[in-house]
This record gives sequence, structure tokens and C-alpha cells, in this order.
Amino acid sequence: MIGKLDLYKVFCKVARCKSFSKAARDLYMTQPAVSQAIMQLERELDTRLFNRTPKGVSLTNEGNLLFEYVYSAINLINVGEEKILEFKNLTTGELRIGVGDTIARYFLLPYFELFHNQYPNIKFKIVNGTTIELCSLLKSGEVDLVICNLPLEDSTLFIRSCIDIHDIFVCGKDYKHLVSTPIRVEELVKLPLILLERNSNSRKYVEDYMLSKGLQISPEIELGSHDLLLELAKINLGIACVTKEFSQEYINKGLLYEIPLIEEIPKRSIGVCSLKSVPLSPSSTKFVEILERELKDE
Repeated sequence: MIGKLDLYKVFCKVARCKSFSKAARDLYMTQPAVSQAIMQLERELDTRLFNRTPKGVSLTNEGNLLFEYVYSAINLINVGEEKILEFKNLTTGELRIGVGDTIARYFLLPYFELFHNQYPNIKFKIVNGTTIELCSLLKSGEVDLVICNLPLEDSTLFIRSCIDIHDIFVCGKDYKHLVSTPIRVEELVKLPLILLERNSNSRKYVEDYMLSKGLQISPEIELGSHDLLLELAKINLGIACVTKEFSQEYINKGLLYEIPLIEEIPKRSIGVCSLKSVPLSPSSTKFVEILERELKDE
């Protein structure tokens, strides 16, 4: 049995062609099938929609009224289907990513550029925040992907690890004497420390490691910016705990010095998080593919 939407499509085609036979050719149907479809629609609406003449058909007053609404509705459906194809083909759409400032600047920028070069019509929506804040936005549907510091325990999330990173302590010239020989973490925690704010995943990871050694951290300064950690260490306000991979420029230029530890803090990673229960959008899927491909080739 022909569905109601199909009946309306046949109705619109007949109305525009003013002929059952022409409509049948355009729809790749037989003329009797077209006639049956129109008769079925008229029975269901209990209304005559066409005047039949030897020269063809014309809409009745009721048919004209119906045609205005149905034709508009079918056009909207067609536009909707075209938009879906555009999204699938990535000729339109939005890439919604939650990421912290530091990871965005030091890790993601080249991948944003690659994605934009391949799909210039996709808009970016980039939301900044801590790992906890971004995961909350992910669960509320405000972003499709979160790229954040791991480890992260959450059974509702699908987590892909991207790159390994290392937590180190750096200092300026006034503390350069500390870099001559490796020191113990017990000595390190007695120094004036500069750390990220307490609710950051990076801070929690380092704190948990120190606690596993029976040590408490009491920083002199707490900040929300990785770049400020580097800058304050550079002007000798203390010893900063930073991500090595994001601090290499300062170290290479001799602006900061890495303090060697007898026992290094175990490496961790940056990962991509998405909801297990929600399929990724076409743009998010493609971004993850680009990210994984490029990292594999490096």
C-alpha cells in the first residue's frame, strides 16, 4: 500500500503536469498506478481533488487549497534531505569541541588548520574550560567532543588516548643551582611551588602522585593558566609544575631550566572523549579521523 507521503507526492506531480500520463512518466510509474493513487487520496480525504477531462486534469477548488500546503511541505522535506546530505558530505555544519586553552594552543592548532583547509565551510565552536567543566558540557549536548588531560574515569564516555605528556618542574636563573644533580621529591615539595589551580586534572594527577609517596603539596601560588606558570617561574617567583611538551620553547631558549628528579613523575596522556550513547556528528567523526591519522604518521 502506498504511504500518505507518497500519495501527496503523486498528487503534486499530477497537479503540476495536469496529466496522469505525464505524471506517470516523470514518476516512473504506470498510468493506472497514478490514477489509483489519486483515487485513494480522494477516498481518504473524502474530497474530489481533480476535474477529469479528455484533455487532462485540473485541480478543483479543494484541490487548489490542498496543493498550496502540500507543495510547500514537500519542498521543505526536500530541502531538509538536501541539508542532511550537505552535513554528511561536510559542505555545511559545525564542529563543536570542548578543550582547554593550553591543549588548544600547543596541541590542536595544526589539526584545526588541517580540518579547515579540507572542509572550509564547517564552522568551529570551541569552548574552553577545565576537564570537569568540559565533560559536563559534553553530557548536556553543548559540545560533541572533549579533548582533555587524562586519566579520566567515566563509564559514560568513550575515551581515545592521543599523545603522551610528562609533568616536570622548571625554574628560572635564581634556582639554577637545583638542576646540577637530580633531587628527591621530598626535597622538591619544600621549595616554593607554583601550580595550576586545584580543580584542574593536571594538578590532581601530580597531587595524587605525591600523595602516593606520602607527601602533601602546599603551593605558594596557584594559577589557571599554563602560560602564567612559565612566566612566573621565569621571573623567579618559584618552581613551576608544567607540561614538558608545552614548555619546550622556554627550555630550549634557556629561559627556564628543568629540575631533574631522581624518580620522574609517570607519564600521562591527552585524549579525545565522546559520549558512548550518542553517535558523533559527521564533522566530529572526520576531525577525529584526521587527528588519529596525523598522529599515526608522526
